[in-house]
Amino acid sequence: MEEKWMVAAKRADFNGLGKKLGIDPVIVRLIRNRDVFSEEDTAVLPDGRTLAEEKIEKYIRGSLKDLYDPHLMKDMDKGCAVILSAIREGLKIRIIGDYDIDGIMSSYILLTGLKEIGADVDVRIPERIRDGYGLNENLVRQAAEDGVNLMVTCDNGIAAAAQIALANSLGMRAVVTDHHAVPFADHEEGEPGTEGMEKTEEGKRREYLLPPAEAVINPHRADDAYPFEGLCGAGVAFKLVSALFDEVLTDAAYAVKKKEDYLQFVAIATIGDVMELKDENRILVREGLKRLHRTENPGLLELIRQNGIEKEAVDVYHIGFVIGPCLNASGRLDTAERALEMLCAKTVEEAAVLAGDLVSLNASRKEMTIQGAEKAISMVEEGPMRCDRVLVVYLPDCHESLAGIIAGRLKEHYNRPSFVFTDADGADENGEPMVKGSGRSIETYSMYEELCKCKDLMTKFGGHPMAAGVSLPKEKLDQLRRELNGNCTLTEEQMTPKVTIDVPMPLSYIREDLIRQLEVLKPFGNGNPKPLFAQSGMMVRNPRVFGKNRNVCKMKLVAEDGCSMDAVMFGDGDEFIDYVQSHRRISVIYYPGIDTWQGRNSLQVTVTSYR
Repeated sequence: MEEKWMVAAKRADFNGLGKKLGIDPVIVRLIRNRDVFSEEDTAVLPDGRTLAEEKIEKYIRGSLKDLYDPHLMKDMDKGCAVILSAIREGLKIRIIGDYDIDGIMSSYILLTGLKEIGADVDVRIPERIRDGYGLNENLVRQAAEDGVNLMVTCDNGIAAAAQIALANSLGMRAVVTDHHAVPFADHEEGEPGTEGMEKTEEGKRREYLLPPAEAVINPHRADDAYPFEGLCGAGVAFKLVSALFDEVLTDAAYAVKKKEDYLQFVAIATIGDVMELKDENRILVREGLKRLHRTENPGLLELIRQNGIEKEAVDVYHIGFVIGPCLNASGRLDTAERALEMLCAKTVEEAAVLAGDLVSLNASRKEMTIQGAEKAISMVEEGPMRCDRVLVVYLPDCHESLAGIIAGRLKEHYNRPSFVFTDADGADENGEPMVKGSGRSIETYSMYEELCKCKDLMTKFGGHPMAAGVSLPKEKLDQLRRELNGNCTLTEEQMTPKVTIDVPMPLSYIREDLIRQLEVLKPFGNGNPKPLFAQSGMMVRNPRVFGKNRNVCKMKLVAEDGCSMDAVMFGDGDEFIDYVQSHRRISVIYYPGIDTWQGRNSLQVTVTSYR
């Protein structure tokens, strides 16, 4: 796929800040490119530092003391009061979680956290196929039959107004903890009752629709002044449990230890739910990884061991592409309560069996995903969708739990918003069969807002700008495809993948101490990408292809000034060699590193793009 290369052009006094902070100016430039500070952050603080210096220091050295007070979150105190009242009265509490990695971690944090302070609490995680996403009527009625007095949602609930109203009518109270977008309805300017509502760019008045719960804890609330809205569901659950511990646990040191024990689970959820690693999330993930490296949780220990990873080496990659998929596989092909059971296991023997099941499920999921993605791409290539700007693919035989993954593969392949639908159980009120689908988006297309424009077609939908879930009658699927494409304003430029180069930097500038300094930028991930450098006019010497799939190419890069360095590229090795044989010099985008072999260190760059 054609790429558009762009060089980040954000300005600041890189040399001056680097000198003050004792870091290379290149590191300051990389931090500036991630919008950690701006050129205008020149105000001098009481301690003599500028605002820019303070922000850089927090980015580099932010610690647990820099986390925000959970009580700043709207309805946090109210939610704590409701839960503590239920505990004091000995009432039965039920947690309603979700079947993905964030929902599993959220459920674990709330379940064990509430038990820690004496709650009579259990948990239900909806089954993806039987129940669908989030709180539904069956779960509400079952809770009432089981004598539940208070329901606490996590990673869901913000769009469950009808279900929570039903719970209220059955004599139950509810506390919602969620991080998804708040549903809204737009009204025409001047309609009665719209005074004071937020005004949209289209000139309408937007009404945010909160569920009728005792407390709605969600940093995305329009009336929430919490400093950071990017938490995942487990992050919000962690904030609630932290606030509860502050009120209940009298031993301050013990309370701190218990709270810090949860950081590893928050880190896993934040990475697995692909949240931006900015601000508070950056601290939660960095500190969580430290604790994960010395985890004593039998379930995590066994899952790490059975995937062949050293506990001390677990990083963002392993969570995103190894551990996370195993946890998600339970909710996709079986029940997510199996993953929760593994996390709650008391012995290594018990955990080993459950972890082995998750590893096996993930292997099956991988094979099914490959087959589904190949079929979806074939349908786009051979059908009328090839020119669509929003892809809507119907795979009737696809396991519905894999629809989102396959939609993600389509999005990556075509760089277009993509939906994958499959047959669902049940029918609408007219007896029409239903389909369920998942969507994955690109940065320039807000999936949730675009679905809101078609909401009359759907029986249920939810999500955020980058992903969504949808249910609708099968007969309306073609109409949804037409409307999404008819409303779509994406241009060819917006659909061309962009690669942002942080610094055009010659190989001769790469030094081992600079590479060591790059470590302060970690953890890398969504919102804090691995830095990319570029140099043109490179000659490729002695390229050699390795690997079972011939997807590793090693070579030596030689710059025009004669500087040379070992390099490696992961991708189609034969295609790369064909390209360099027909081009005397090429431009490369790369990331520098240190290759250690037999105890010796040498500089090496990893080529990520070339032309």
